[in-house]
Amino acid sequence: MKTNHLTLAFYLEALFGFYLFSCSPQHRQNEIEEIQWEQLFNGQDLDDWIVKIAKHETGENFANTFRVEDGLMKVRYDGYENFDYQYGHIFYKKPFSHYLLKVEYRFVGDQAPGGEGWAFRNSGAMLHGQDPYTMLKDQDFPISIEGQLLGGDGVNERTTNNLCTPGTHVVMNGDLFTPHCVNSSSKTYHGDDWVTAEYLVLGDSIVYHIMEGKAVLTYSLPQIGGGNVSNYDPEIKKDGTPLKGGYISLQSESHPIDFRKVEILDLSKWVNSPEDLDSILWKEGYGAFSSNGK
Repeated sequence: MKTNHLTLAFYLEALFGFYLFSCSPQHRQNEIEEIQWEQLFNGQDLDDWIVKIAKHETGENFANTFRVEDGLMKVRYDGYENFDYQYGHIFYKKPFSHYLLKVEYRFVGDQAPGGEGWAFRNSGAMLHGQDPYTMLKDQDFPISIEGQLLGGDGVNERTTNNLCTPGTHVVMNGDLFTPHCVNSSSKTYHGDDWVTAEYLVLGDSIVYHIMEGKAVLTYSLPQIGGGNVSNYDPEIKKDGTPLKGGYISLQSESHPIDFRKVEILDLSKWVNSPEDLDSILWKEGYGAFSSNGK
């Protein structure tokens, strides 16, 4: 077919004009203004989530451990005779790499029979986790980095939003951090009140654990490595592999816990535009974590 040169010129001019508009500061600002947080938990059901409990196949919600009642995601053990190391995780259905994450939680009730002492008022938000369908039946924890959620006992100090590293390492203060867990600088949260834990995760570069607007823990270069995960597929655990992204999951570790909100702001489209990323962080109240925030 013969091409009309005037038509082609008009098309190229229009395409170039669209490109300039799509890359213009005003258009980028409009996109920033339209950004909205996504509710990973819809308050109604677990249709967007995948359960994996140790000693059970992926997708089997043993004893109705994870359930939705009264608009809350609840973790309960009334169907267990003994906890018996059946650590569980509930995964959101798709992975993320660069994001802000908010998790609102509260510990309630008594620990399940057979739960270990360290698991009293203990749960976690797992970040950059492996695909739940790659976990073997008897695997206890996903290879991931964990924002460890802890509740106080009413007397002693006990920080929350700590870091634990099942099958992973991170870099802290310029050195490879190989111990399993490290405490944050948070205060202790006693009782059954709601607590909000937040995370700013930027791929395999830097991660902030945030409480009440302040960083309580910071590290970088998350990667596969080390122990503290059992019965995994060795083809999945390739030590030294950078963790650029992965699945988010919430833990079942023998103490009942409720989750009221799990929401995310996906930042992945802005990773190559530091100026826009900074604008988003300032707009959403996280300016202290921007490149010019300190």
